Amino acid sequence: MKNLHYSPQDRIVLAVNAVLLTIFMVVVLYPFIYVVSCSFSSGDALVRGEVWLLPKNLSLEGYRLVFAYTPIWTGYRNSIIYTAAVTVFNILMTVMAAYPLSRRDLDGGKIIIAFFTIPMLFSGGLIPSYMLVSGLGLLNTPWAIILPGSMSVFNVIVMRTYFRNSIPAELLEAAKIDGCSDIQFVVRIVTPLSGAIIAVVALWVAVGSWNSYFSALIYLNDRKLYPLQIILRELLLVTANIDFTSTSIDPRQLERSQYLSHLLRYGTIIIGSLPLMIMYPFVQKYFVKGVMIGSIKG
Repeated sequence: MKNLHYSPQDRIVLAVNAVLLTIFMVVVLYPFIYVVSCSFSSGDALVRGEVWLLPKNLSLEGYRLVFAYTPIWTGYRNSIIYTAAVTVFNILMTVMAAYPLSRRDLDGGKIIIAFFTIPMLFSGGLIPSYMLVSGLGLLNTPWAIILPGSMSVFNVIVMRTYFRNSIPAELLEAAKIDGCSDIQFVVRIVTPLSGAIIAVVALWVAVGSWNSYFSALIYLNDRKLYPLQIILRELLLVTANIDFTSTSIDPRQLERSQYLSHLLRYGTIIIGSLPLMIMYPFVQKYFVKGVMIGSIKG
């Protein structure tokens, strides 16, 4: 490869760009490293504020405390079920809505898009949503979490743009000549060619569903149906409500409570983020490609 020759102005721009990106990387990366280090440190080191970058007095006690809490496992199971179901339903609904809207021969396509866009800009709010879920008999059932998250207008618009710019009309004509129906065309041709954008949308939906807790907080009363985020929220609230300034508490008990609160706090953060951190590297290559094609073109 030939050496590239940069002008002084280019070198200044590249240097400034490198400095800004380095600062941004440190700002984003340091909190994550800090939380991981705290989760593997001893409670004494956390109480004394000795952890800055690397773990101090390496310990797994925080994770033992979190996993000893039985509802954690129930929450994990529920979150996996909810996330998987919401992602599958959302992808199916999005493809079913986006492909017809991407067809230029669809009568009234612009009017339908307008109707799709209005709810994205103007929401009915929490009370009408609650009344709808209650009226459908979905309260305190898994469907109260799954069905309301089964459609996203933003995802439909992104996937529609991808279909319109990436699936040529000539491909549909050739498929119809061979006797392919519209449904067969979507299943056998459009879907395999749209792996990138489907992976991106699936990642968006999965991340949002996994981190969501407000819907469960509103619609669920049965603790057996709580997702992981609600269980972790309860743990954090319990430790946060301890009055460390009270003089009526035994000093040893106070020290122990403060010790446990630090261990639980950082352990729960890592445990709640771990599935997404494991999943993201496998989707990253599709993420870059899908976002560029689905958002820039059209």
